[in-house]
Order: sequence, then structure tokens, then C-alpha cells
Amino acid sequence: MGSQTSATGNRRQGRILVVADVAAERKSISTTLAHTGYEVVEAESGEQAIKLAQDVHHPLAIDVVLCDIRMTPGDGVETITFFRRKYPATPVVALTAHPDVELAVSLMRRGVVDFLVKPVLQEELRMVVRRAVEQRVSCKSPVCEER
Repeated sequence: MGSQTSATGNRRQGRILVVADVAAERKSISTTLAHTGYEVVEAESGEQAIKLAQDVHHPLAIDVVLCDIRMTPGDGVETITFFRRKYPATPVVALTAHPDVELAVSLMRRGVVDFLVKPVLQEELRMVVRRAVEQRVSCKSPVCEER
């Protein structure tokens, strides 16, 4: 995102943006990812996540976005749509407490790379994020030049 070097070029395994309104869930996911070696940035709303991504003075290079679908206030689907449109090379993983097959299919059609049901199992979280970071790093498309 922006002109900042991708976090995957640093010593860390990648920079992950975790967007969730429930602090305990956000912290649990962030802690698991940080202990795995990722740099984690947290946002408590879609609005805050978008502001972080669009900060003109300090653009945030993100390798993967994990976004809760249902947040108050705001809408995770709108946040996911924003990141898919504005940063198409950045993989987005949807989080939800309410599995909904139709919504999952709709989000996958919009470019979401995976769908995690909360409470998220740590091993599943690590595996999904690892795959998403690998997808980001190995992207050869011209759209990947956004990094």
C-alpha cells in the first residue's frame, strides 16, 4: 500500500491488519499472530482500518487483512470491498461468528481468499494467514506493484 516497502521485506514474516470491534477477539488473534512472528496492526472498526490504509503522511504497507464481517458501528463487508478495490493484491480473510454459506460465496466472488469462523482455532489462523502471506509474496501480476 502506498510507497512503503512491504512488510515481508523486513525481518518479520509479514504485516497483518486485524479489523474487529470486539477487543478480546482482536487481541487474541493479534497475540497469536505476533507470537508466530508477524507484525500486527489492529483496528477496532472498518473506518479506522481505512484511515490507517489511506494516511497520506504514513501509508501502511499491509500484507494481509483479516476483517470481521459484522461490526458495530460499520460494516465489515464494506471494509472488505474497500480493500479489494483499492488494494487488489492484498489478500483479505473474512472473520465471522455466524457461518453463512451465501455470504461466504459472495465474499469469495469479491476476492476474499479465505473465511474463518470464530472462535478461531490458533492453528487454523496460522495456516490461513501463512497461505495468504505466501500468496501476497508470490504475486507476479502487475497489480502487485502496489507494494
